[in-house]
Amino acid sequence: MGAGGSVRRPVVAGRFYAGSKEGLLREIEECYRGRLGPGRLPAVNPAGPRRLVGLVSPHAGYMFSGQTAARGFAFMAEDGAPGTVVIIGPSHQLVGRVPAAVQTEGAWETPLGASPIDAEVAAAVVRHWDAIAVGTDFFWAEHSLEVQLPFLQHLYAERLKIVPILMVDQGAAAARAVGTAVGHALAGRDAVIVASTDLSHYVSPAAAAQQDQALIERITALDPDGLIALAQQPRMSMCGYGAVAAMLHAALLLGAKDAHVLGYSHSGMVQPMPEVVGYVSVAVVK
Repeated sequence: MGAGGSVRRPVVAGRFYAGSKEGLLREIEECYRGRLGPGRLPAVNPAGPRRLVGLVSPHAGYMFSGQTAARGFAFMAEDGAPGTVVIIGPSHQLVGRVPAAVQTEGAWETPLGASPIDAEVAAAVVRHWDAIAVGTDFFWAEHSLEVQLPFLQHLYAERLKIVPILMVDQGAAAARAVGTAVGHALAGRDAVIVASTDLSHYVSPAAAAQQDQALIERITALDPDGLIALAQQPRMSMCGYGAVAAMLHAALLLGAKDAHVLGYSHSGMVQPMPEVVGYVSVAVVK
């Protein structure tokens, strides 16, 4: 297996989500049934319309963000079964080493099993932007992509193929470059792009509601550059704005016409606290 491949083992199992298969399945089902979730377990519709191009999904511990994430994955299930899921997330660990990274071979593992990399799509991303770094090592400590995977595996099991992309530089130019490469790589393919992000971090519930609404408005307006400009203001603390912007650039290339909020919450709705983190699920559709 080449430099772009190997099996990426889970690093936040037992912390951000349950560490055993049985416990994780139970936790995911509780996210769907919870009062902030969709209220029911999803069923994949094989005849779904496949209008979903992009999904914004939170990446905190399932206790806090899992119910809001479940709203997005319930929508994805109703929409059908994509052939490939590209997952774009921000790096909380790497600074400045590379602008972005992709794994082009191998698989990612969680307690629910191993999901293979779609090598053909990943290689196409690299062809369309050769500045992107290739390899598994960039991802080893990062949770933002990993926490999306159990929800996807729960829905699609062995049918699931993924392409993980890590944004280190979340500026406008890097987001446009990643998004353009992904959009061209996915042209003519049946795929969904999941952008992993939380919203405001450690602010009062009132400040979170105000700041998050402004950020969500830029997302639903399909305005990647406007989102980055807003998120980079000093008072803002959205962690994955570049990942969402990259998804929006790709989605627009792939024909996206609309976006709507599937669910919003903050950590204080789960457990009262003076400072909260915001979470949203947004569907971007053709």
